[in-house]
Amino acid sequence: MGTRAKRPRSGQRSQWPLLIVANTLPIRRQRERGVTRWVTAPGGLATALTPIVRDAGGAWIGWTGAVGRIPTTFRHEGIAMVPVPLSRQEITEYYEGFGNGTLWPLFHGAIREPAYHRPWWRAYVAVNERFAETVARHATPGGTVWVQDYHLMLVPSLLRRRRPDLRIGFFLHVPFPAEDLFARLPWRRQVIEGVLGADVVGLQTPTAARNLARLARRFGGADVHGNMVFKEGRQTVVDAYPISVDVQGIEHVAGLPRVHRRVEELRRTVGRGRRVLLGVDRLDYTKGIDLRLKAYAELLTRQREFAAQTVLVQVAVPSRDRVLEYRRLQERVDAMVGRLNGEHGDVGVEPVSYVRRNLDTEELVALYRLADVMLVTPLADGMNLVAKEYVAARTDGRGTLILSEFAGAAAELKSALLVNPHDVNGMADAIEQALAMPAPEERRRMRQLRGAVHTNTVQDWAASFLKSLRSASSA
Repeated sequence: MGTRAKRPRSGQRSQWPLLIVANTLPIRRQRERGVTRWVTAPGGLATALTPIVRDAGGAWIGWTGAVGRIPTTFRHEGIAMVPVPLSRQEITEYYEGFGNGTLWPLFHGAIREPAYHRPWWRAYVAVNERFAETVARHATPGGTVWVQDYHLMLVPSLLRRRRPDLRIGFFLHVPFPAEDLFARLPWRRQVIEGVLGADVVGLQTPTAARNLARLARRFGGADVHGNMVFKEGRQTVVDAYPISVDVQGIEHVAGLPRVHRRVEELRRTVGRGRRVLLGVDRLDYTKGIDLRLKAYAELLTRQREFAAQTVLVQVAVPSRDRVLEYRRLQERVDAMVGRLNGEHGDVGVEPVSYVRRNLDTEELVALYRLADVMLVTPLADGMNLVAKEYVAARTDGRGTLILSEFAGAAAELKSALLVNPHDVNGMADAIEQALAMPAPEERRRMRQLRGAVHTNTVQDWAASFLKSLRSASSA
């Protein structure tokens, strides 16, 4: 369902009581026959927050994802969208540079060496200033602002200077690094002080919250008492609010007759009688796709008959194609898939079925329902919602989840088979264990996993954070 970008009518409200502020809007632009249409982007964040924004009569502030002329404020499915422009140079330096070349690897345990360039930092500051100015202009007096993720870590403090009347929340969706790792960042004090402009700072895990609190004391000159951080007469709550998925929505899709029919089509495609392993990831070096392929190859080397009895369906969603390192990763994964199929396959039988494109929600849920074993093995991840989506889709109570102990989801999904993704032999052992698991144990584990995702849905996450923000700002 798409909408045309519309200019606001004369007298249309330009200030809102609740503002969600994120790097991008929860929509993407499509052009058909010369007409621009906006389509809702898939993802848990949009699912969780758009109903709240709509009910509050609020707005969403973010970049459109495109360069050049942007529309003025417009509405999409009942929500006001406030675009923030980015130039081509800012995309290169703020987004691809400081965001993805500095903060992304640093916050994911420096799996790749972060780069520290002063022009990138200056662009990051400039874009954060623009976002803060936009928010200050559009927030009602005493309104609530919820800033999202590592792209905008300076916005809370910048906004606080402009609008001290506002309730400001900040949530970090990626991991927060350990103290000695974060200390490498040349602008560590500015980033810490930027985040502490919020009334509530949410992180995915208690470990991440403790890391931030310690750094607030070390580099921000703050006093810390439990989950309260005090600095310059202000207090900030720093705590864990683990994000989740739209469980009810996924279960609804899983029950659709056309999804059931698609599962049967997929089963015929991969070959009846074959056990299905599934990986669904962005094509990113933090996701450990290459090590997962090595683990599967190790298993096939041990048990050659598994090449005909099993199939690994690997979905790799293209990511940051403009960045050289990501293009090289894509080439490496492509080559590994080809080599694995060449060495272990046979005429008409390929051990790996490789899909390198975006899939819609129904296709993903069909794959979740198809998979006997789900492999979620990132080297580092703030949460990883794919693991929770798989569990939510398994209303049949079947399936086994193999989960990296370095994903934030591991703290909640304790009945998964937890693995160290750097241990190729250990992952191969876990796959073999999953394939041989007795049905009663499989059902017991899945029952416990489903209980965990039902206890904390994405709607629960949003409500919990906003409740804390209301309480903190009224204290």
